[in-house]
Formats: sequence, C-alpha cells, structure tokens
Amino acid sequence: MKTPSLPERLGRKIRGVPGKVRRMCQSVTPEMAHPDDDWAAQYLNPGERLVYLGMDPRDREHACRVTAHLLRDCPRSSPELIAAALLHDCGKSVRPYFLVERVLVGLIPNRLTRILPPVGGIGIRAAHPELGAQLVARAGGRPRVAQLIVRHHQSVGDPEAALLHYYDDME
Repeated sequence: MKTPSLPERLGRKIRGVPGKVRRMCQSVTPEMAHPDDDWAAQYLNPGERLVYLGMDPRDREHACRVTAHLLRDCPRSSPELIAAALLHDCGKSVRPYFLVERVLVGLIPNRLTRILPPVGGIGIRAAHPELGAQLVARAGGRPRVAQLIVRHHQSVGDPEAALLHYYDDME
C-alpha cells in the first residue's frame, strides 16, 4: 500500500465523515451498541479475548465493523492483523469516557490530540495505541498484535498497520 498524497488523504477523511457521525450517534449509551462478541472471539487468543471484553461495547462494535470490512476486502489477512483490528482501540478502556467527552474527543483529529495537553479523554485518545499495546502484551497477546495496535495511527513502513489505519479511518 503506497503512502497516499495529501488530496487522497483529505478525500478519505471526507468520505469517512458519515461513518464518524453514525458512530457518534451510536455513542450515546453503551446499551445502544451490539458487538458480535462470539464472532470476534474466534480470532483472539484467551488473553486477547479478556482485553477485548474489557472494552466499551461501543468500541467493540466499531472494532467488529472495522474487522468485517477488512476481511471483506482482504480475506487472506494474517491472524495477527485480524486480532489487531478487533483490539486496535482497547487502550481507550483504561478509563471510561463521559458521554460529552466521548463525543467531543471524537471530533478532534487524532494528530491534534497528540499536541494538545494530555488531560482526560484527550490524553487517553492520544495515547490509546501505546496503552492498548501494553494491555495486550500484559494479557499474553501476540507480540505482532501489540505492534500493529501501537502503529495503527502511525503506520509508515508497515503495510499491515497501514491497512488497519485505512479501515479504522473509513469506519
């Protein structure tokens, strides 16, 4: 996967807006989310499963959609990439988001969260790849899964991480 040009990245961001709006509307309460946990479990080892189940249901539902789209377009994806797609936002589970935080933080581009003061939900959003990789590693997850999670927003030089970033961005 080649590095997209600025116009291509902007076009992808614009095409991704409807999905982000839909996700924000579904973020009102965890009860509104319906992740397919049984389907997801088949792709995760026992430690990864525990981390997955510790995620907010809204994040698990998002992860299932990302993974389903990835598998639809790339059915021969590695088992580690599939698991990373299911767990890519697990770092957000280290602290629950308040409703207003979840919506407002979701509106801030990820790159911007890394230069804002790392407080509250903004700090979690900025550090969630690293936090998620640590959670997965401590739970006995596969090293490559943790590596893909930590790289899913900064995927330069890693084609699988670039794929994960692409599908996460589209969802």
